[in-house]
Parts: sequence; structure tokens; C-alpha cells
Amino acid sequence: MDTRLLRTFVSLARTGSFTAAATELHLAQSTVTVQIRSLERELGTRLFDRLPAGTTTTPSGRRLLEEAERVLDAEARLRATAAAGNGAGADGAVEGQVALGAGESLCSSHLPRVIASLRRTHPGVDVHLHAAGTAAAMEGLRSGRLDLALLLEPEVEAADLVARPIAYEPLVYVAAPGHRLAGREAGWPELADESFFVHEEGCSYSDRLVRSLLALPDARPRLTRFGSIEAARSCVAAGLGLTLLPQATLERQLHDGLLARVDGPPVPPVPVQLTRHRRRWISPAGQVVADELTRLIGPASAPSAH
Repeated sequence: MDTRLLRTFVSLARTGSFTAAATELHLAQSTVTVQIRSLERELGTRLFDRLPAGTTTTPSGRRLLEEAERVLDAEARLRATAAAGNGAGADGAVEGQVALGAGESLCSSHLPRVIASLRRTHPGVDVHLHAAGTAAAMEGLRSGRLDLALLLEPEVEAADLVARPIAYEPLVYVAAPGHRLAGREAGWPELADESFFVHEEGCSYSDRLVRSLLALPDARPRLTRFGSIEAARSCVAAGLGLTLLPQATLERQLHDGLLARVDGPPVPPVPVQLTRHRRRWISPAGQVVADELTRLIGPASAPSAH
């Protein structure tokens, strides 16, 4: 069986759209159609129902999906073994490509030094870094687009994913140096009267902050969500309000005096969860990256909330 047909089947099952599958696989939509028909003919069963709103897997398609993923995983392992002597190059060094997903705060703070270290110690390992929030990273692990992901989440509740905390990120309230709360202690009632610039919905620590602010009686905080941490920092530095972000994303601005701490209510540090798919094989290159992430970002010992 041509495993390219299985790869197309898995992509279409996940996206529910011939157009989306074609885009993901860099194929013409007509090629996706031909490959799905060929696979259905070879297996002797219909795998998809074609509907006006898209496609949905048939009962046969749903039963076959997990097996198709196992075959593709076995193929990846076979290719890695054949091409690199079970992951080692001719000189015994580990080689390979690893797709790593992480949120913007980790991409801009911890990961540059991890990648720099890997280039010195394992020059044959190429890390492809993808900025992705929690939902996108989890979907990337499920689709096979990502090998590993770093999630800033208290828990990763997904039966098909395996996660372990490798570090804990302290969170810091900040304002512009001239703000009335800069360098001061502030409780929830004071914070609830302020404007907050926070990360997009789905960010665990931002969502927790918003819930705490809105839970106050008669609270009417002004909340603005951004997909970019830099946008939130810039608005705060301009004196427009406050934000709550991982300390690692604020160190330069705090050092340069562009931002100032606010001594707000204690908030628990957020775990950095190293996450992979439970059923997928991790290559030697992927293991090297996982080990380096653990070494440079860890160790995982939970500090106090403040």
C-alpha cells in the first residue's frame, strides 16, 4: 500500500475539508480526491461521506484512522533507522529534524538559548520552531505536524497526549513606571478599576486573571485581549494599563526601566509542560531536543505562588 494515500486520508479525516487537506499536504485538490478514491477502492469501503459543509468519516473511516496513524508512525521510524543508522550519522552523531511548538512567551524567552546550545552540541539536529497556543499545539501533535510541544498549562488533560512539567514560570504584574500602582501593593479591588492588556483567550494564566477580576462584586475592569505579547507590553509601557505575564518575557523591559512591577495578589507560577503524542515514536533527534529542553529550562520544582 502506498503510504501517501494513508497520509492524505489522515489529513482529510482531521481537517474535514478537501481544500484544507490539499493546502496542508501541498497538493492540488484534485490530487487529494484521486488519492482518497484510490484508497477507498483498494480497501473496498467508503471512508468519507461527502456533505455540502465538508466531509465526515464513515464508521469504517473512524475505525481505520488509528491504524493508519500507526502505519505512518512505523514508516517514520523505518525511514529514520534506514537513513541514519537508528538515528546516528556516519560519525555516530544524532541527526534529524524536530518540529517543536511553543507559545510566544517561550519562543521569545527560553528557546533561543536552547536552539543555540543544540547547534553547538548536536549540529546535525535541526529544530523547526512553531509559535502556537495550547489548542494549536495540541492539534499539531495529533496531526503529526509537531513532534514536541511546550505548553504553559496547569494540567494537560488529553488521553492521547503525554505531558510532564519541566519548569515553572513565575508571573509578574507590570505597569508603566509612571503609573499610580507602579512599585506599590495592590489588591483585587484596585486592580479591578484598571485597564488590563492580556494574552488571547485560551492562555491559562490570562484566563485565570480575567476570571478573578470579573468575580469581584460590581467589578468592571477594562480588558483587551492580544494574540501578541509584544502588543500587550507596548500598551502597558505607554501607560495605558497593566498586564500579567511570565517574568522571563519582561526581564529586559524591567531592567531598562520601561516597565515596573506591581505587587498584586499572589498568583501561582504556571508549569511548562513538555508534551508529545502518546502513540507516536520519538526519534533520537526528538529525544535529544527533549533532553536539552529539560536541562536548560528545568529543573521542575514548583516555587511558591509569590
